[in-house]
Amino acid sequence: MNDPTQLRVQLQACKPGVSGWKDFEDACLATLNYLFVPPLSKPHIQARSYSGIDRRDAIFPNRNHQGLSNWAHLYKELDARMIPFEFKNYDTTEIGKDEVNQTRNYLTTPMGKLAILCTNKKPNRAAHLKRNTIYSEDKKVILFLTPDELIEMIAIKERGEDPSNLILDLVELFYIQHE
Repeated sequence: MNDPTQLRVQLQACKPGVSGWKDFEDACLATLNYLFVPPLSKPHIQARSYSGIDRRDAIFPNRNHQGLSNWAHLYKELDARMIPFEFKNYDTTEIGKDEVNQTRNYLTTPMGKLAILCTNKKPNRAAHLKRNTIYSEDKKVILFLTPDELIEMIAIKERGEDPSNLILDLVELFYIQHE
């Protein structure tokens, strides 16, 4: 789907919780594909590790190793070869440190050190503190994206600008806030 208006509607219409998890995941995936494919490659959906223990919601291959693009920069800075995206559409449960830790576990050496957690609401303080600890220990960056930020990136693309600028902005904001 390449209709930005429809993507916005989909993102805003998702019900929180179990009843809306599939709609949320589908809306996020459609939006991410619209925003980033290309330059990223089509995602591997529900990708499992060989043993089957780990199942990642989506992994976008980043084959932008050279040049001046934002994705080439992230590849060089964070070894972002494969970028896992996790989708959390919670109702009453907060998005906390457990969700961040789960995402951390997906950042193996071949994957790289960048993951993105798409959430229907802002993560709690414990989630922010946990991702700081993860960066301090492993230099892994976990970003949080909400539907509002996805919608902002749609607007950026509609203006003819690069929506991955917002990803770089979020990485830089993370570095500024890290302690």
